[in-house]
Order: sequence, then C-alpha cells, then structure tokens
Amino acid sequence: MFRIRFHGRGGQGMKTASRILGTALFKAGYQVQDAPRYGAERRGAPIFAYVRADQKTINERGIIDHPGLVVVADDTLIGMPAAGVTQGVDEHTLLLINSHEDAETWRQRLNTEARILILEASEEAEDRATLPYIGSRCAAAAAALTGVVSREILLSALAEELAHLPADIVQQNHDIALAAFDNMASYAGKVTQSGLPSASDYVKPGWIDLPFENAAISNLAIHAGATSVKVRTGLWRTMRPVINYENCSGCVWICSTYCPDGAINVRADGYPDIDYDHCKGCLICVAQCPPHAIESIAEHIARAQESEVTA
Repeated sequence: MFRIRFHGRGGQGMKTASRILGTALFKAGYQVQDAPRYGAERRGAPIFAYVRADQKTINERGIIDHPGLVVVADDTLIGMPAAGVTQGVDEHTLLLINSHEDAETWRQRLNTEARILILEASEEAEDRATLPYIGSRCAAAAAALTGVVSREILLSALAEELAHLPADIVQQNHDIALAAFDNMASYAGKVTQSGLPSASDYVKPGWIDLPFENAAISNLAIHAGATSVKVRTGLWRTMRPVINYENCSGCVWICSTYCPDGAINVRADGYPDIDYDHCKGCLICVAQCPPHAIESIAEHIARAQESEVTA
C-alpha cells in the first residue's frame, strides 16, 4: 500500500495536491483514500493531507503514522513541532522537500535515516502561503515517485480536479506539473509500499488518570485548559505586523480592540505592543490603524532581520 502525506500551509494547495494524486492513482487502477486534515482552517496555519492507495480494498482508516512518502511544500514547517512533518518518519520513508537547500544539508540538520530528495524550490513569494502552483508541483512529483502514474494519467487527473479554474490557469498548472513530474522521473518507484501493520506494531495508548473530586456529579476535574496561551500560535504566521512608533498616535484602543486574539497589549506608556508568540498575522490591525502606523512584512524576512541583529 502507498501511504503518502503532504505537509504545507493553509493556502498552498495541499488539499488539492492530495486530490490530484488520489485521482491519478485511481485512474491508474488503485483503490484510493485521500483526505485533508485541518487545524486552524486559516491561511498560513500548518495543515496536512494524506493519500492511501492499494490494489485491494483499503480497510485502514485515520491519520498515516508511518508514511512511505512525505512531501513538504514549505520547508519552514519542518522545525515546527505542531506541524508533525517528521512524525513516523524512518529509514523506509522518502522525504521530498521543496527547498533551496540540498539534501545533505537537510540530512544533517534532521539527523535522520530517511531518504531525502529535493524538489527544486519554486520562485519565492513574499507571503509563503501563496507560493505559486505549489500544490500541482507537489502532486506531480509524488505521482512520478510512485512509478505507477504516467504523464497522460497525471494530465487527466489535473484536468478533472482543476476543471473549475480558468483555462489559462489550468494550462500553467499543467506546464509546472509536467516539469516537476519529469524532474522526478529518474527516481520513479522509490516510494516504499508497505503491508498492513502487525500486532507487534501496536502501541498501547498512554492513558491519563483524571481524579474525581467530591464526585456527587460525575464530571471530570479539568485543572487547566489547553488554551492558546500555552500554544505558540504565532508559528502559523506568514506575514508580520510591525508598529512604527514614530507614526503611532497612541490612541490605545483601536488595534488592541480589533485584534481577534488579544495579541496586542497596551504598555504603561500608553502605546501598543504586539505579542508575536500569539499573533497569527491576520493583519486586521494593519487595516484598522487610523494613522497607518502598522505595516506588514513577510515573516521569513522579519526573522532574518532579527538574526542579523542578534548575530
């Protein structure tokens, strides 16, 4: 059975990638499951999608824990624990990373026994949630690596899944997908197929005993909620709002009130301060600031600037 996961950010087309690959494998004679898995359901947030394909009926359900192929559309997700890119990756897994860096660099960085291939990175976009045509590129590369999908079948799957788009956009997707397919053609068949997991692979769930306190009414005692205070939701961000204090009027309330996540606090001197650990980069504050004192910059550029300052 082929077990394939796609990892990317909301807006990059990983759901579409899984559907294109699933349709292509179905047209190649396989039984197929393809499904996305959302978290926050917003642009820039980590998501993944998965595809199972077998020539027999598929009874397996749920998330793919031990993938034969992991396709990473955005390499900035790899170091993000919440994205789960390397979950279940072992020496049998093929990692296909859309990156400007080479395979050896990633092998040393991840200290992994997994096989690594590089999907030559597409042109950069300021907002990484809008990398151009990345979904079609990833689907086509994955199709080539399975070794069972032809160019003709891939084009048929693309036409079916992208039929709702204008003809010129479909053609651009076709061209980019075929280039990615041809680029990976020399590695056809490198994806490992695996059978059903055996009983020895079963891992007993880590049960947690929750106390009942004066349980006249049998309700669980929840001592602390897993709120966003404990989760660095700022890792979802692809664009960062930055305050220019020279232009800030100190009106105090507009940006902090409009922020849907309460990530803008007011300092003792009456000026706003952004909590970047929890700011998701929705940029509502940029739109609402009357003196236009808040601008947006790409997150990867902001991080590079911070690194230069601390170096």
